[in-house]
Amino acid sequence: MRALACALFVACLTSSSPAAERPNVLFLLTDDQRADTVAALGNPVIETPHLDRLARSGFRFTNAYCMGSMGGAVCVPSRAMINSGRTLFHVENDLSGARLLPEVLRNAGYVTFGTGKWHNGAESFLRGFEHGKAVFFGGMSVHTQVPLADVGQGGELVNRRIGDEFSSTLFADAAIEFLDDYESEAPFYCYVAFTAPHDPRQAPSGYLTRYDPQDVPLPENFLPQHPFNNGWMTGRDEMLAPWPRTERVVREQLAEYYGLIAHLDHEIGRVLAALSRSGEAENTLIVYTADHGLAMGSHGLLGKQNLYEHSMKSPLVFAGAGIPEGESDALVYLLDTMPTVLDVARVLAPGGIEGKTLAPIWRGDETFTPRDSIYTAMGQTIRAVRDDRWKFIRYPHINRLQLFDLASDPHELRNLADEREHVETVQRMTELMTRWHQQVDDPHPLVSDDPQPAEIDLTNHPRQPDRHQPKWIVEKYF
Repeated sequence: MRALACALFVACLTSSSPAAERPNVLFLLTDDQRADTVAALGNPVIETPHLDRLARSGFRFTNAYCMGSMGGAVCVPSRAMINSGRTLFHVENDLSGARLLPEVLRNAGYVTFGTGKWHNGAESFLRGFEHGKAVFFGGMSVHTQVPLADVGQGGELVNRRIGDEFSSTLFADAAIEFLDDYESEAPFYCYVAFTAPHDPRQAPSGYLTRYDPQDVPLPENFLPQHPFNNGWMTGRDEMLAPWPRTERVVREQLAEYYGLIAHLDHEIGRVLAALSRSGEAENTLIVYTADHGLAMGSHGLLGKQNLYEHSMKSPLVFAGAGIPEGESDALVYLLDTMPTVLDVARVLAPGGIEGKTLAPIWRGDETFTPRDSIYTAMGQTIRAVRDDRWKFIRYPHINRLQLFDLASDPHELRNLADEREHVETVQRMTELMTRWHQQVDDPHPLVSDDPQPAEIDLTNHPRQPDRHQPKWIVEKYF
């Protein structure tokens, strides 16, 4: 009897309602975009008019986190978590064994289309998407030479080629073509995964020099070099400029980064215009987020292989389809997007999902709190927890601790871990980290019996280009 009732409930959710009553979904995902790189979200320098309108008309989550990564390519597990609703240690990078958001929607009668970056294997993409054009199965490439493929009529990959336009334009064009030609009465799921503003930071003409480096402020937590070895100091992302980081180099890279985002905003505006032309805008849920942030000179770092706020936080906005304008500082994961989309679409979430729907927050349920703390992880060398005030970071390979009061120190500049008056807070956060460590099945120890030296001096690090450094970096800085 219980099984029959469950089956009837699923049927009500996925098939008995007219298709027009279920919203379409437009999912916009960017790559390496910090949470503070949208004008409407607090950046006074950058110009992002289309993302601004989206953010101001929708519901914004200001504490949205990637849970982390076990390798340097943070986008791979982040996108796996976003598309599966599972946590870091419970999902494979190729998404094997997981039910995917597009797969669940496809089985519920949605027409699914994907374009752009898919860093989690061709098999999982084809499982989720009935249609696809200009799909990039990889992590990064030169923006003007992206390897692409389409999905053929039989569900196979066809038309493999190298793109002849800038990546953001290619992916926007594919999404626009899908929206312009869409005629089905079934709702659609359109997934647009940009590679911008990931490096190489060479925006198209008109955007590359849009921002004068002298007018771009340094991050408030700018440092020439990170004060100790976090375990990722000589990784690929950290090789994108010599040490010590100079104000000139960081301003230049930020100006290029902002140029990429401005162009990205332009292309997203084109996609939103196509949605408006289609007549489906009012019945479309729009999700806008990024896979993680980026240091860009903060704390003396350039990459995302750290657990500071600038690298693990992303913009997260839900708009359209009756979503009210508003904002929440609730602690959420990017992996919460899958159950949230399914909630709004009135499609039953499959078993195994660990994310939580965020819809009750904008629906006004004051009793709902998705979680009271967040746990993040980076490789075997960094672990962090934060609650509504405190951020606690542990570096097991050197047994180093950091404690930040985010209420008074949002840029994580003053480490309080060794101060006597914060002993109890350190103990409480240590216990919280231990509970999370067990809960998420993190297999790596939180303490080392044989710690490495914490000191690292990169001032005289060899400045000869090596295989980790892209050609554009070698030409510009070496």
